[in-house]
Amino acid sequence: MVTKKTVDGEIVFVCDICGLGYLDAETAQKCEDWCGKNPETCNLQISQKAVYSPDIGLIIPKKEKTR
Repeated sequence: MVTKKTVDGEIVFVCDICGLGYLDAETAQKCEDWCGKNPETCNLQISQKAVYSPDIGLIIPKKEKTR
């Protein structure tokens, strides 16, 4: 089950197995499905879309404020 979480003001959907977070629940679910079937491996096509890592935090640029 994917978890919805707010990190630094951004909503991310987190794979409950590896902890990587994505901007949409569908990609997070694909990650979780992969992790469940292939323990200790990552799918590059999925993980390259990650915007959150439990070790690093949010890995997308913060939105700049307009003047």
